[in-house]
Amino acid sequence: MNEETGMKRMMYTRLANRETAIAIIGLGHAGLSLALAFSKHAPVIGFDSRADLIERYRQGIDATGDRSYPAIRDSHIEFTSDETRLEHADFYIIAVPASTGRGVAPGLSLVLEASQTVARRMKIGAVVVYETTLYPGMIEETCIPVLEEVSGLLSGEDFKVGCSPGSGRGDDSPELSRRAAKRIVSGMDDEALDIVASVYSMIADSGVFRAGSMKAAESAQAIGKARRDLHLAFMNELSMLCNRLGVDTRAAMEAACVYEEELPVRPGLPGSQSEEAGACDLLRHAEAAGYAFPLLRAGRHINDGMGRYIAQQFIKQLTGLRMDIRFARVGIIGFAAHENNPDIRYTQVSDIVDELQQYGIYPIIVDPLVDRRLAYEQYGIELSDLSALHHLNAVLVATPHEMIADMGVADFDKLFGDSQKKLLCDVKGIYNREAFELEGYRYWSL
Repeated sequence: MNEETGMKRMMYTRLANRETAIAIIGLGHAGLSLALAFSKHAPVIGFDSRADLIERYRQGIDATGDRSYPAIRDSHIEFTSDETRLEHADFYIIAVPASTGRGVAPGLSLVLEASQTVARRMKIGAVVVYETTLYPGMIEETCIPVLEEVSGLLSGEDFKVGCSPGSGRGDDSPELSRRAAKRIVSGMDDEALDIVASVYSMIADSGVFRAGSMKAAESAQAIGKARRDLHLAFMNELSMLCNRLGVDTRAAMEAACVYEEELPVRPGLPGSQSEEAGACDLLRHAEAAGYAFPLLRAGRHINDGMGRYIAQQFIKQLTGLRMDIRFARVGIIGFAAHENNPDIRYTQVSDIVDELQQYGIYPIIVDPLVDRRLAYEQYGIELSDLSALHHLNAVLVATPHEMIADMGVADFDKLFGDSQKKLLCDVKGIYNREAFELEGYRYWSL
């Protein structure tokens, strides 16, 4: 490759024209799946330091148990444990495992070794993508310095770095995971992101999702793993409870699946009967059966405190504007428990109001869908007309009904009037942060 034109030519085109190769470092489940997928579109060098593993792949024997003999044999992948062969690639994907087995704590050693190997062989114009991530910030804080030190090259100028974390689903085959959803891609800068996105589009059947940063991409995998771990723990605790209650766990789960919906991924205020009352009822039944259900109790403790937490963050943001919070004119939009629904039986917006009042803040609260009489009878809170929202210093959007969700910067400007300090707390994160910040707003969301 001509070093002077390395970054100027589209990586996708050069790979498709077989002018360079993709190198996959680490040939476990994820690495082999990637190698096989990319080999249908571009030359692939599959590297692993384990010579015995490489020999098995060369013979068409799959150590991972995911692929048939013909799939490996007919793939045209160059399997090698000779790192000098990596010099024939320009696009590197590090897919080594984060740990070496059950009970072994994840560590950086394998990732750093792979980074050093790539750094010794890469040239100007190379792109290094990390599939393996352990925590947000790992690539920028630890891996890039290693790449620079060993290679003597400068990241961003001489080579690019990206991240495309795997789903982390240990129970799914790599092929199933690859085809089931969009592929998350990210880069150290816009150019890196474009390159990584174009190359991964070769194998992402459902397309790619461009994460806002490498840290965001790394966080996505961490979040997914944590959520699945918690979900598994929840299922395990349910089975313990079902056992105590004499209920067949599988039968209960099969029935529950009739109503199963995708779990919400956005943080927010709990407020429905199923979220709050249902959990509390389950806790009571568990206690009656002699089971404490600590995981569910811990989750309920977190959810019960969300109103207070949001209020405290709101106050913190107000303080950041160097404003005397006692004289701040504050509006809260939305009092119902859920969007486009007037039900207030389980709303936690009242918790936000209570906490704010503890600090001397008495907000103007509006909700066009909620019965004012019920709000006063059940919570002692007086709701106002939308017209009462004017000359505000801060707005907290708690329940974004459709007519509220459609509001733009110009609509909010009318609520603030000529105020020089404007705070928008968008609890559920439905608005465009950049659009508001460009107009001088201080913006916060969960």
